[in-house]
Amino acid sequence: MAKHPQDSNAPARPKQKPARDPAKHSQKDPARPTRAKAARPEQPPTEPALADLLNPGIGQGTAGPGSQTGLKPPPDNSFDRRADFAAAHRARKSTPQGLGEAPQAPYRGAERLGELDPDLAKALGLDDEHGTPAQTESDAGEPAARASRSTAFRGMTGAAATVRALETLLREGRPEFSTRPWTPHRPARPEKSEGGQRLVVKSDFSPKGDQPQAIADLVEGVGRHDRTQVLLGVTGSGKTFTMAKVIEATQRPALVLAPNKTLAAQLYGEFKSFFPDNAVEYFVSYYDYYQPEAYVPRTDTYIEKESSINEQIDRMRHSATRALLERDDVIIVASVSCIYGIGSVETYSAMTFTLKQRERIDQRQLIADLVALQYKRSAGDFFRGSFRVRGDVIEIFPAHYEDRAWRVCLFGDEIESIHEIDPLTGQKTDELEFVKIYANSHYVTPRPTLLQAIAGIKQELRSRLAELNTAGRLLEAQRLEQRTLYDLEMMEATGSCAGIENYSRYLTGRKMGEPPPTLFEYVPDNALVFVDESHVTIPQLGGMYRGDFRRKATLAEYGFRLPSCMDNRPLRFEEWDAMRPQTMAVSATPGPWEIEQAHGIFAEQVIRPTGLIDPPVEVRPARTQVDDLVGEVRQVAAAGYRALVTVLTKR
Repeated sequence: MAKHPQDSNAPARPKQKPARDPAKHSQKDPARPTRAKAARPEQPPTEPALADLLNPGIGQGTAGPGSQTGLKPPPDNSFDRRADFAAAHRARKSTPQGLGEAPQAPYRGAERLGELDPDLAKALGLDDEHGTPAQTESDAGEPAARASRSTAFRGMTGAAATVRALETLLREGRPEFSTRPWTPHRPARPEKSEGGQRLVVKSDFSPKGDQPQAIADLVEGVGRHDRTQVLLGVTGSGKTFTMAKVIEATQRPALVLAPNKTLAAQLYGEFKSFFPDNAVEYFVSYYDYYQPEAYVPRTDTYIEKESSINEQIDRMRHSATRALLERDDVIIVASVSCIYGIGSVETYSAMTFTLKQRERIDQRQLIADLVALQYKRSAGDFFRGSFRVRGDVIEIFPAHYEDRAWRVCLFGDEIESIHEIDPLTGQKTDELEFVKIYANSHYVTPRPTLLQAIAGIKQELRSRLAELNTAGRLLEAQRLEQRTLYDLEMMEATGSCAGIENYSRYLTGRKMGEPPPTLFEYVPDNALVFVDESHVTIPQLGGMYRGDFRRKATLAEYGFRLPSCMDNRPLRFEEWDAMRPQTMAVSATPGPWEIEQAHGIFAEQVIRPTGLIDPPVEVRPARTQVDDLVGEVRQVAAAGYRALVTVLTKR
C-alpha cells in the first residue's frame, strides 16, 4: 500500500476549521448538507403572485397544523397542551367547509367567491349576474316568482349558487312546464319490413273470478281513449294474465314497466309463455356494475366512471329496439332505465342498410359500411357484433342475435346468396331473400353529423374556457381543455369515445334543455303502457332526474365536463307524463297520483281465479302477547301441526 510522503511516526495534526468571515456569512447560515444528500441549489424566492396562485389560502385564516388547509398556524402554546389544542380546535371551526371552497385565484374571506359562469347559468335556468332564473318569453307573466327567486339567490355565487339553483329547479320545476304545454318529440319511424303476427295468448287457463270483469272494463277504457286507468288487484289474483288478455283484445303493442330487474325478468318469462309466437323483448340496464362519474368538492375527490356491461342484456336491448322498428306485435318488458337516453330513432334507423340477393355491391364498400356500424372484423373468433371475410364470403354476426348469423356469398360484385347459419358449427339453417343490418351500438352516428357535432363542441369549449380564464379558475380551464380535446380526437379518429353520451345534445341535434332520446320515442303512438307495482314505479320515475342533475352540475362547475353534459339525463316526470301513451297502473295499493289521474275510478280484481281467500286476521292486545302465543303454539302442537311465528326484530 502506498504511504503518505510524511513520516508515519509523526503525530497527526488536528484539522483546523477555517476562520469565519462575517462579511460572507450571516448569523443564520443554513446547515451544511450531509454526505448522504446532494446539496440543493439556491432557489430564488417565489413571486408573490405565483405563490398566491399555487396556494390561494396562504396568509388567510387561523387554521392549525392538523387542518391540512395550508393556512398559518396558531401561536406557539407548547408549554400548555390544553391551550394548544383549544387554538387548533378554534382554527378548524373557522376553516371553510362544504361547497364554499376557495377558487383558483387570490381571494379575501369577506369577498365573493366569484361569479356564476354564464353558460352554466343558462343551463341551470339562471342569469349570470344575480343567480336568478333567466327570463324567457314564457316568464313574462311571472314577475312575482322571478322577484322571489332573485331575493333568494342575491349575494350567492359559485358553487353555493349552483346548489341553491338546483334545489329551486327541483322544487319548482322549469318555467316552460308551468306556463305552456310541452310538446314531446315524435320522430318519423321507418317502414316496418316484417309486420308481425296477431297477438294471441297461448294458455290452458281462462279468465276466472274478477278477471273477466276487469278485462272488460280496461278494454272499454282503451276504446274510450282514457289516458290513465287503474287495475287494483290483490296479490295472487292474476294481474299479469289480465294484462295479457287486454293486449290480446286490443291487438296493440305494449310496454310493461317494472320497478326492478328481478320483477322485470319474472314478467318477461310469463309474457314469453303467453305469447310464444310474438316479439316479447326485455329492456333493462345492461350494467352488471356501474359507478357513475362524480366529483366531491369537499374532499377534492374525482371518481372516474367504472362499469361492467352484460353482453346478454345488451343483445336483448338491441333486439328490443329493432323489434319496435320492424314489427307490430311487440311487447317490451322494461325497468325504469327506459327513461334514460339512447340513440335517436332518426340516427339509429339511418345507420342501417339492406342486402338483397342478386344486388350489385362492392365488397370493400360493404366492409367499410360494417365498420361504420361499429362491427369488428375478426379472423378467428366469431362473436356478436363481428364479421369475418373469407374470399368472396362475408359472415356477419348481428347485434340482436344470440345463436344465429348470416353468410353473404358474392360472385364478383353481385350477391349470389344469403343464408342463415349456426355461428358455432357454420351449418346452414335457412335461406334468406334479404337481411337488414342494424348498428352494433345505439350511439352510432353518421360521419356528417359527427363532424357537425365536433364543431359545436369546440365552440362551446372556447366559450367555457374564456369564462373560466376570466374568472381566474385556471385549474378548471386546463382540466376541461385537456379532457375535451382528447375526446374530440377520439371521435374524429374512431367515431366514438369514452363517455360519448355526455355530448348527446350535439350528436342528436337537440336544443339546450330538451330531453334526450329515450325508448319512448321508439314506442308506437298506439301502444299501451302497463305500470306494474305503480305505487313503487311512479315515484322512481320522478326521482331519477334529481340525483343525476345534482351530480352532473358539480362536474360542469369544476371543469370535468362541459355544461352540455347535463342534457344527457333521464326524463323528468312531467316529460314522461307528456310522452306516455295510454297507461294502465297495476297495483294492489295504487298511489295518489294514479288515483288522481284516473279520477278515482279503477277496475277491481279481488276474487282470485282459484277461489282462495286471505286467511282471517285477529288483532289482540300486546300486553299478554307472549303468554297468548305460547298457548296458541301448544294447541297447534297438540293437534299434530307446526306453527310459524313471524316477528319484527331478532330480539
